[in-house]
Amino acid sequence: MTTAARGKAHRYEDQPDVAVVRGVCPHDCPDACAWQVAVDQTTGRAVDLWGAPDHPVTAGSLCAKVDRYLERTYHAERLTTPLRRMGAKGEGRFAPISWQEAIEETASRLQAIISQHGAEAVLPYSYGGTLGYLQGEGMAERFFTKMGASRLARTICAEAGVQGYQYTVGGRIGTDSTDFAHAKLIWIWGSNSLTSNLHLWRQIQTARHQGAKVVVIDPIRTRTARAADEWVPITPGTDGALALAVMHVLVRDNLIDHDYVREHTIGFEPLTDRARDWSPERVATITGIPSERIVELARDYGRTKPAAIRINYGLQRHPGGGMATRTIACLPALVGAWRHRGGGILLTASGAFDFDTRPLTRPELATAPRLPRRINMNRLGDALSRDPARLAQAHHHPRPRDRGPSPAQAGPPVFALVVYNCNPAAVAPDQRAVLEGLRRDDLFVAVLEHFATDTADYADIVFPATTQLEHWDLVPSYGHLHLALNRPAIAPVGESQPNSEIFRRLAAAMGYADAAFRQDDRTIVEALVTAQQGRRLPADAWAHLLQHGHVRLAVPDPYLPFAKGEFPTESGKCELYSATMARDGYDPLPTYTPAAVEPDELVLLSPPAHSFLNSSFVNVDALRRREPEPAVTLHPDDAQRRGLDETSTARVHNATGELRLPVRLSRDIAPGIAVAPSIWWNKLSPQGANVNQLTPAEEADMGGGAVFFHVPVRVERAP
Repeated sequence: MTTAARGKAHRYEDQPDVAVVRGVCPHDCPDACAWQVAVDQTTGRAVDLWGAPDHPVTAGSLCAKVDRYLERTYHAERLTTPLRRMGAKGEGRFAPISWQEAIEETASRLQAIISQHGAEAVLPYSYGGTLGYLQGEGMAERFFTKMGASRLARTICAEAGVQGYQYTVGGRIGTDSTDFAHAKLIWIWGSNSLTSNLHLWRQIQTARHQGAKVVVIDPIRTRTARAADEWVPITPGTDGALALAVMHVLVRDNLIDHDYVREHTIGFEPLTDRARDWSPERVATITGIPSERIVELARDYGRTKPAAIRINYGLQRHPGGGMATRTIACLPALVGAWRHRGGGILLTASGAFDFDTRPLTRPELATAPRLPRRINMNRLGDALSRDPARLAQAHHHPRPRDRGPSPAQAGPPVFALVVYNCNPAAVAPDQRAVLEGLRRDDLFVAVLEHFATDTADYADIVFPATTQLEHWDLVPSYGHLHLALNRPAIAPVGESQPNSEIFRRLAAAMGYADAAFRQDDRTIVEALVTAQQGRRLPADAWAHLLQHGHVRLAVPDPYLPFAKGEFPTESGKCELYSATMARDGYDPLPTYTPAAVEPDELVLLSPPAHSFLNSSFVNVDALRRREPEPAVTLHPDDAQRRGLDETSTARVHNATGELRLPVRLSRDIAPGIAVAPSIWWNKLSPQGANVNQLTPAEEADMGGGAVFFHVPVRVERAP
């Protein structure tokens, strides 16, 4: 634990006028940091916040973003009353109204739309503004299930990689992040841990002190790559080819754990035949990595025990991202890395939770005779168009065998959009199409928010929502094995209300009389925990959470999920050959899917700016000051060919849109790419638009995932 956190935890022990309340960061990060909040009992105001020093993983430290959470909670521009739009959509002109007016007007508009067009004309839109079970999708799921609204396929972040990973190992589980401390070789592949997974770095540092080697494979020499032992620059989207070349060397040099392969995998022989075609010499021309370096990587991996791989979502946000993740996920089984503590691979730990969420979401509330249509959130611009062909294209069809509807079967246009925990005007692909849809006069938009975001500017009604300091919630992690309870530390700021309460009030106004809409937040959270006790949680989990604020899942310690095989696949083995993939319309063996780029194009990557978390924290002044204005970074060779230098402004454009950005030069990126960190709000960007002006609404190979990291662009001097 950090000394500072321990000091803060003790500072308030002898101050009777200060209460210390336990909670947890809700934001879209694998770390799910436990925190403590000091509250002045005389004023009811939070005066301090720090990482909880007794959390086994996050151990008292918070990232620079969340360390300023009080500034976010008490921000001068915090929304504190319901609002009704007064000006044109997008102008951001509103007048305060009462809660009764806001609820009744929203319910009336929704009822009229449902009466005229059916419930599928209502679309909820949400994502990772909070990862809490209750304030995320808990009461919202009850509300929209009862309504029969269109469902949202939440594909924008990780869907392609998760699908590919599951085809191989069968579940969303992997190496315990704390066990990276026991590894002797660590590959961080397509992940910038120091920005997006800070507490894993503590385990990696422990491993390094014990002699481990850390290699970062990434197109960008990130903060993490600079801190590692070695950076291996790779051409974006070619990760699957590199994994195949590693397999080639492992087989050729007999670095396979034949006992593990024989007992716990299926398809080794056909995989061997496939790998023979992917020599290091061939792959060097694809990845930009010299063949001798590929051989060295593979031999290190095959000979070092234990070896751990951390992959993240960056490497799957391209047209072949699902298959690339699936291919990399085969590697630990080939060398028997799963046998060892500190060996294996981690994409996400979310499957270790695998909670029975029925007590939370209440699926029995559904009254429709069939499941409503499911809209891919990456195609929001298509979904909001009045064109039946585009609406049909917006339907979620995650596999090749899935067929979307015809335009005539696509269902009604979307006439109501309810947005919570998300800022689609800034974060969704094909930004121009999204904004065009949001401007429709016949589209009713309700937004639950903390601030007047780009999306809120297009709303008809805005509801002020509480922050994490002001409500109950239960937060899992997708980076470790601990669940955390969030208690409200302060009263709601102004007239703000939790998401759960807003949907309760809307349900009442809609005439939904079910008891499920009258449960209070603590009761819901306790029921969810109780339902998991003795299954995924210890028998005393609720009492433990109330006392300590966090609890470890009821899994073995150490957690070695595949040391003896037992993969949750159809075969019970690691599927090097997947019959399920064949049925779903994919190549059943690992392969490489190239992505098209024209000779004069660069591939634009838009990783998160270090001080932002998606579009959260962008309006916190101290964090904005840490980030320069939006810019595009080029390799000097690419810039020279285009007549650009650091005095230039570049026109970055493609068929989707264009931006004009100041040019930065760096040899810390691979040739052939352009890097434009994200995600500034449009209104806080110099041109009133951000990098998603350029991001197409195309889909990756699996799950309907987004392709944020394969955006071919032309870059030239702006006139």
